[in-house]
Amino acid sequence: MKKEYLIYKLSEDLKEATRIENELFKKFDVKRGLRNEDGTGVLVGLTKIGNVVGYERIPGGGLKPIPGKLFYRGYDVEDLAHAAIREKRFGFEEVAYLLLSGRLPDKEELKSFLELINDNMPLEQKTKMNIIELEGNNIMNILARSVLEMYRFDPAADDTSRDNLMRQSIELISKFPTIIAYAYNMLRHATHGRSLHIRHPQENLSIAENFLYMLKKDYTELDARTLDLLLVLQAEHGGGNNSTFTVRVTSSTGTDTYSAIAAGIGSLKGPLHGGANIQVADMFHHLQDNIQDWTNVDEIDTYFTRMLNKEVYNKTGLIYGIGHAVYTISDPRAILLKELARDLAREKGKEREFAFLELLEERAIEVFGRIKNNGKTVSSNVDFYSGFVYEMIGLPQEIFTPLFAMARIVGWCAHRNEELNFEGKRIIRPAYKNVLDETAYVPIKKR
Repeated sequence: MKKEYLIYKLSEDLKEATRIENELFKKFDVKRGLRNEDGTGVLVGLTKIGNVVGYERIPGGGLKPIPGKLFYRGYDVEDLAHAAIREKRFGFEEVAYLLLSGRLPDKEELKSFLELINDNMPLEQKTKMNIIELEGNNIMNILARSVLEMYRFDPAADDTSRDNLMRQSIELISKFPTIIAYAYNMLRHATHGRSLHIRHPQENLSIAENFLYMLKKDYTELDARTLDLLLVLQAEHGGGNNSTFTVRVTSSTGTDTYSAIAAGIGSLKGPLHGGANIQVADMFHHLQDNIQDWTNVDEIDTYFTRMLNKEVYNKTGLIYGIGHAVYTISDPRAILLKELARDLAREKGKEREFAFLELLEERAIEVFGRIKNNGKTVSSNVDFYSGFVYEMIGLPQEIFTPLFAMARIVGWCAHRNEELNFEGKRIIRPAYKNVLDETAYVPIKKR
């Protein structure tokens, strides 16, 4: 039997072997995707880190949509973001300190923390050479391999004491920007034949500034402040998002930090989780090309209707960037990002494009509600504006998802540290119901 044919046969067998009737999930009360019937997440743990709020439970049953809120350690992320914007300073490092420690730093503590981040941002020579030698055209894959390589250079890689976990957390937060910048410049050199630039991180720069400097050197102050806001908004999103839950599940086994974080990277790499902003950016370019009059509500509504009916664009029936698993009336991250996106569009001469994106947001929500007519309240999510913002800053699509990881590494580390230190910790092990009948063994001669 030819090997190619055997693979085909095995894949055909797999089609039948993986078929599970939908009615069985209801019969055995299985929460598919860890979702309740009303779409809410199944409660599987407790945390003191992040809280995502998009609805209120109505006594007696049902959900009431409310404006979205996101809390970091009990603090409203809107207050944290607005304070940094108002005071014209960078806020990501302060948020990292808060999420890791559970409290806001004073001026001296924040200054020392910034110095500690800067001290740990440069990579060891072996790590730099490893990134240069790694082959591949996916930065997330290179990031995961680089994190696993860090295990080799850590003399206390398997130590799960609090001191060591905090040291590893700070090193990972510090080194992610450098790894991603170097990996992209290497990819650009290998794939597009461009010059290879390895710029060392600079002292007294924020993480956002240093990343832009290492990636492309030239940037404006508003570029850096907008990127900083994005990092703040994506640093944490509760324990239930897929990548953070992956880190917690993996950490519950007692494995090393680098293995747990690499697992989180693998989760975020999936297009259903970390790649949504790329899909929004691609959709926006398609709409720019296919909507003749960017101010014509009827034309936009007609096109969105055809998209939802799977007639145009990629025929998935989706409008990317609209809707969220928890947020209903609004996503607070989208509202905050939109504020700086407007200023950035003015600086970059993209005001017409921004106005078009705003109108698309309004019409997509209206058309979705009218066509779906399922009683759900939907809003735009942070991805609706993040891809447009990244492009205005001059960042390539190859690093959109790695930038998400660069922010979320803070939340991952905070949740890993919590998972390994709360008193009631246990290895996370849910149950699966087997729905296949027992079968008698048949000797190979009789098959």
